[in-house]
Amino acid sequence: MGLIKPDWPAPDNVQAVFTTREGGFSSGVYLGLNLGAHVGDDPLLVSKNRQQLQQQLGLQSQPVWLTQVHSTEILQAENTFTEPPVADAAITTKVGLPLTVMTADCLPVLFCDKDGTVVATAHAGWRGLCAGILEKTISAMQSAPDNILAWIGPAIGPSAFEVGDEVKAAFIAQDPEAVHAFTAHNDKWLADLFLLARQRLNAAGVSAIYGGNQCTFSDAEHFYSYRRDGQTGRMAGLIWRTIKI
Repeated sequence: MGLIKPDWPAPDNVQAVFTTREGGFSSGVYLGLNLGAHVGDDPLLVSKNRQQLQQQLGLQSQPVWLTQVHSTEILQAENTFTEPPVADAAITTKVGLPLTVMTADCLPVLFCDKDGTVVATAHAGWRGLCAGILEKTISAMQSAPDNILAWIGPAIGPSAFEVGDEVKAAFIAQDPEAVHAFTAHNDKWLADLFLLARQRLNAAGVSAIYGGNQCTFSDAEHFYSYRRDGQTGRMAGLIWRTIKI
């Protein structure tokens, strides 16, 4: 199983990983460690993939999986759920409760505070990003923005994410500086989601930002990509608190 360990100065009691498609039991278009139960894969194989991940990470509790719908809904998680709640971000202060964010091109963002007292995940496609999912997550963490760390996981890169005029206009209407994240391409625009996320995080007062340099679209060996393949699996970012030693 291939796992990416975020390169960020998180406190020792904060653990985080991002999965790749390497390993797992899924086959065909889902080949690898597909963790998405909503994409048409065999539910039994998805369950085996999730169990394998939980065992490899030594998680004592099942992760909190979300039903992500490109909203700005935030879950305050205190326990696991039988059915995944509808939300695109999750926050917890509870020790040993892993939060998740599933993606296959959208931005997965992991958060923690510098004291290791709260962790969060956010799913930011362009719609959620523009609607303020990152800012709302930061606010809901109830920690000073300058005390928050953010790690941006693999997502579709600036050389592959082609969008129309309406996407560019939506971002610039909120922040004129967003123009720097768009490059003209074939009568459309190439959008830099990583830059847009950094701009939004900075504007919200978060300056400790890491990651944001791996493209899902251009690396089929390691990552699922909805824009590249259409029907495909999902990776996941996980973050959880452990007991401080």
